[in-house]
Amino acid sequence: MMYWYGNGMNGWGVALTTIGNLVFWGLVVAAIVVLVRVLGRRPSGRSFEEAPPAPEQMLAERFARGEIDEETYRRDLRTLEELQRR
Repeated sequence: MMYWYGNGMNGWGVALTTIGNLVFWGLVVAAIVVLVRVLGRRPSGRSFEEAPPAPEQMLAERFARGEIDEETYRRDLRTLEELQRR
């Protein structure tokens, strides 16, 4: 015949239950944080299907922003045209 003492949980049972609960709730919180980060992320500037801009377009944008002067723009444009002919 088996005799039960109290609620049947000794020190190890209480410790394992506590650790199990902490791990469970830690995983739940981590999953929520990951979900919020993934759903809250803004899309990047370019998608994978979108082709990168052509070198001439990049050069024209730099000229339009004032990063390079007209002489540099025309010289670099001639260089690009020569490279494409090869």
